[in-house]
Amino acid sequence: MPTPPSPPAPFQPPLTRTAQPASPDTRARASRSRPAKRVSAPPRARRPSRSRELQLWADGHSIVAGVDEVGRGPLAGPVVAGAVSLHPHKRPAWLRHVRDSKQLSAPVRRDIADTIKHTVPAWGVGWAAVQEIDSVGILQATRLAMRRALADLAARAGAPPDYALIDGRDAHQFNCPFETIVRGDASCTSIAAASVVAKVARDAWMETRSAAYPGYGFASNKGYGTPQHLAALKRLGPCAEHRYSFAPVRANDRAALRPAPLPLGF
Repeated sequence: MPTPPSPPAPFQPPLTRTAQPASPDTRARASRSRPAKRVSAPPRARRPSRSRELQLWADGHSIVAGVDEVGRGPLAGPVVAGAVSLHPHKRPAWLRHVRDSKQLSAPVRRDIADTIKHTVPAWGVGWAAVQEIDSVGILQATRLAMRRALADLAARAGAPPDYALIDGRDAHQFNCPFETIVRGDASCTSIAAASVVAKVARDAWMETRSAAYPGYGFASNKGYGTPQHLAALKRLGPCAEHRYSFAPVRANDRAALRPAPLPLGF
């Protein structure tokens, strides 16, 4: 007859030990054995590169234009596009300072834009006014500004670009081969340069509008919907520089005269 198994041993809770305060010598040894905590510096903004431009130049394209826009989101002012063609055989020192315009201070942007205009083979600026934005919508107006920037660059270069690098993902219609690059202003040098040229041009225009329409703070907010600007819209109503097709402007439209929209066939 088989022997029955022994009953399991009763459960014994694990022994606990009362923590004792560490002696000064123990604390000192522990602090010496722990590695010092490293505090990392905030990451630097990545410098855009000319890798795509170099590929296109190597493929035989001579005038490669980077294109970017500024001013799609504001409640007032035009949308402005810049176009910049870099030199295929030169890499001036100032290129290392080019970034997406949003990452640069206003004085640095102005200095870089001035250098671009006096150094690169060709550049251009294109505008779409508030009346055009209200007539065809901000997306179509942005495309219009980009086409005008490329036309301005072509006039300065004496020939149209044979390839364009466009910031964003939207489909466009241009008179040259092109490709769109998402976040191109952060990764592509010619697009970043175009963003600087466009931003400086638009900011200068909005500063003149601040004198023409005091009270809205255009010199500081550049037409964007800051709390100060929204408060001024409620207090004063829109002016002729506002985009009446944008909801915050329509909500405060008490003006008797509004800008007449342009016909669609402009």
